[in-house]
Parts: sequence; C-alpha cells; structure tokens
Amino acid sequence: MLRTDWTLAEVTAIYHQPVLELVSQAAAIHAVTQATGEVQVCTLLSVKTGGCPEDCAYCPQAARYHTGVQAHKLLPDAEVLASAQRARDAGSTRFCMGAAWREIRDNKDFDRVLGMVEQVNGLGLEVCCTLGMLNEYQAERLKTAGLYAYNHNLDTSREKYDDIITTRTYDDRLNTLEHVRKAGISVCSGGIIGLGETDEDRVAMLHTLATLAAHPESVPVNALVPVEGTPLADQPRVSVWEMLRMIATARILMPNTMVRLSAGRQEMPVTEQALCFLAGANSIFSGEKLLTTPNPDFDADQQMFALLGLKPRKSFKDVPEGAVLMGRGKAPVEA
Repeated sequence: MLRTDWTLAEVTAIYHQPVLELVSQAAAIHAVTQATGEVQVCTLLSVKTGGCPEDCAYCPQAARYHTGVQAHKLLPDAEVLASAQRARDAGSTRFCMGAAWREIRDNKDFDRVLGMVEQVNGLGLEVCCTLGMLNEYQAERLKTAGLYAYNHNLDTSREKYDDIITTRTYDDRLNTLEHVRKAGISVCSGGIIGLGETDEDRVAMLHTLATLAAHPESVPVNALVPVEGTPLADQPRVSVWEMLRMIATARILMPNTMVRLSAGRQEMPVTEQALCFLAGANSIFSGEKLLTTPNPDFDADQQMFALLGLKPRKSFKDVPEGAVLMGRGKAPVEA
C-alpha cells in the first residue's frame, strides 16, 4: 500500500536502523514492487551550459564561480538528436536534456527546446528535461511537445536550503513540481548528499518527497562531486553507507518509484554500486558526463551489467500496450 502520510518520526526511525537491517527491508520491498534484475539506463546531455545566474553552492555552472566551465549557448538540434541516437544505440531508454537556466522564459530558445523534445520523442526514448523553474503554461507546452518527465530536485531539506541557495526559495521548487504534476508530466525530484547537511536534513528531504500528494515517479540520489571554485569544493566524499541509507529509505517510503543512483558514481567501485542496487536503486545515468561532471561511460556500465546479471529496462515499460504513440502530444505518462 502506497502511503503519502508518513510522519517525520517514522522516516527517522526507518533511516536510523542498523544499515544491514535497513538494506534487508528495502531489498524485500524492492523484490515485490520492482524487477530486481532490471535497471533503467538514462543519459543526460547539457544542451546549454554555464552562465547561470543562480548561486547554488555545489554547481560549476553558476556564473559567479570560477570553475573552468566554458559557457555555450543552446546546442544545434542536429547535435542533440545525434547524441540521443547514440545514447539509444548504447542502451539508454531515457534521454534528459539540461539547460543552465534559472527558469524557462517564453522565447526562441524555449521554442527550440520544444522542438528538441519532439524530435527525441520520435526516437522512442523517454524524454526528460531539467530547465529550472517553470509555470503551468510552460509545463503544458512541454507536455504537448511530447515531454515524458521533468527533473527539478529539492536538493536538501527546507531547513538547510538557504545555506546552499539564496536565489530561489524552497517553495519555488515545490511550486514547479506542482506545475509539472498538473500538466500530466512524470515528476523526477531528489537531492544531493554531502553538502554539509545533517542526517536530520536528509530525513527531512525524504519526508518531503514521500509526503507530496503523489510520490515522484523518479527520485535521484546524488552524492556531491566537489568542484574547485565552488563554495563546497572542500567537502569530503560521501561514503557508500550514507548512499545506502538514502537509497534504502527512499525505496521503503516510495516502493513504486524509480530510485536513481546518480551523481558520484564515477568514484564508486562496482562493489559499492552493487550494494546500492541491492538496497533498491534501479536506475543510473550512463555516459561520459552528467552535465559537466565526470560519469562512467557506456562500456564500463555494460561490463558492470554483465558482471551483476542486470539488463536495461525498456522505455515506457509502465505504459499500457498500444498507448505509446510517438509524435506531438502523444507521449505517455508513467503510472
């Protein structure tokens, strides 16, 4: 039974169990609600890089930090489509396009992104975007273009948020998620650990996600990748035990959700990643970069899949047979 009425005390108790007991509980739920030998492979492409006016303390794309990231305008449509085709041919079933914008503006750049969504949708891939804040009208336009999912992370707890970002509010993020849900687009929202937050902050973020009116269809769990030039450049690497607690708790709270082992995977050996899959993770990002940070490439992930006996999840798996009609306005939404 899915619950959206979890109390903070309940989430705290789940999270703070002995780690082996926590993972065991999560694995049991995962075996009932998910295909345990199946992992969705996603690819994330930065279609517009750098120059962002936000002050997110972890982000190398913020214009105010000197991180060595070279800013570029929107990529040509043909380059984006070719990247999507390569990702599909390598086994990805979801293709996410990210733009370093604070918010979507109704201009020619947004019109171009809508065209990219429509073209990538035509390849049979689940199309995802992460473009910053949006309003109801913009969400509806993305849905009409064929967008399948929209990513907008909470990043951390409400209490910690102002220490990490001051150029937008926690409610701004929640409002964007509400607009995405209202438009009938699949919601992708998670957070980052390793920002200097406490366990209580991690619990509070998971509690917020698990008590939304409907669980996000996708929850990325990111480990901070410290970047020189950002305020969090000297943060220590997150341990696998911290990742396991986040992933396992997310799986218990949101059993039908795709839990994504996201940023930070480059530093994790296969043994650590295997533990995360055991704890309930069932999606990864594959490809050389996650926007601007290093990430395992397709060949390395194929070797890991072969070793662990995993197979890629198909696109639109949860959509009824015959419901997938490619083209404008025909993209389905996850159940």
